[in-house]
Amino acid sequence: MMEKTVQRGTRTGFTTGACSAAAARAAVLGLVHGAVPEAVESVLPNGDVVRFVVNDGRCDANSAHAMVIKDAGDDPDCTDKAHLTADVRLLRDQAGAVLLQGGTGVGTVTMAGLGLDVGGPAINPVPRRNIEENVRAVAADLLLEAGIEVTISVPQGQEMAKKTLNARLGILGGISILGTSGIVKPYSTSAYRASVVQGVQVAATLGRGVVVLTTGGRTEQFAMQQRPDLPPACFVQMGDFLRYALDTAVAEGLREVVIGGMVGKLTKIAQGETITHANRADVDTALLAELAAGIGAPPDECAAIAANVTARFAAERMEALGLLNEFHTALANKVVSTLTAADRYGRRFDLHVLVCDFDGHKIAEARSLQGPA
Repeated sequence: MMEKTVQRGTRTGFTTGACSAAAARAAVLGLVHGAVPEAVESVLPNGDVVRFVVNDGRCDANSAHAMVIKDAGDDPDCTDKAHLTADVRLLRDQAGAVLLQGGTGVGTVTMAGLGLDVGGPAINPVPRRNIEENVRAVAADLLLEAGIEVTISVPQGQEMAKKTLNARLGILGGISILGTSGIVKPYSTSAYRASVVQGVQVAATLGRGVVVLTTGGRTEQFAMQQRPDLPPACFVQMGDFLRYALDTAVAEGLREVVIGGMVGKLTKIAQGETITHANRADVDTALLAELAAGIGAPPDECAAIAANVTARFAAERMEALGLLNEFHTALANKVVSTLTAADRYGRRFDLHVLVCDFDGHKIAEARSLQGPA
């Protein structure tokens, strides 16, 4: 029997921002020429020129409509096949102006910290500039006599937004229009990394001076139970991106950082890894053996832990010996000492580490002995 393998594709796709800019360019061409083209060449933020198929094109003397269907390539993106739609209209009394609005399915910003106006559409700065540049590139003569209003909408945006962290960031009613290059790379981490940075920035605007970083949904639920005093926007699922989360916390001047996690990721952090993806480095089981020895585990158990390749094995052996809490407390203290000893983070914030088991129950915690300088 043949083994089943997961084939990861390599076909690139396009961001919501790139598709919005292409739709806007096509719609404006309809105003200029009296007909919306069936395809349009649009300039991406990175300078590449890409041909997009245009759907549902129509226009009259004062307005036009065009839609581009997002192709995310081989990236598993919840906005794949989204209908990025542009409706444009002439503003006869505002010559030279290009005004950008958000329509149905584009989220509305309700919290500070995203670099966008509260109450405005969740169209990020790079896509915003890219849309305007594409509009101005084909409407130079028209803009001598009138302005142009561009409304970007996504009919499926409200449903798609339920699969994102937008609500946590205060973006309500739809998706964000994103993209710094215009290109989506298969299985890229850039979008998630950017959401981690944004999450910490939003937490910094709440006036609590604290952000709670967790490695996933289970550890987040655990951390929320431990810190019921904090609003949801203080909690950020950082995944593997501790470095970016901590760098942003420092840049934003946060006074306290809480890290919630389980034995595997916490071991990576304790050994000095701030990008904790499984492909980046192996778990240092010798470190775990050393921690076990420090709390009185028998030498043969410590040797078995060092010889194994997983952190979970160490946790299971410590539980069997009745040393589960002591072991995880030692691990939590090692996380604190590793991060506070680093020049990058030492004395920049008060650190609180919360440890849960695989069922989400608290088993240990540790704090830095001194707060920020």
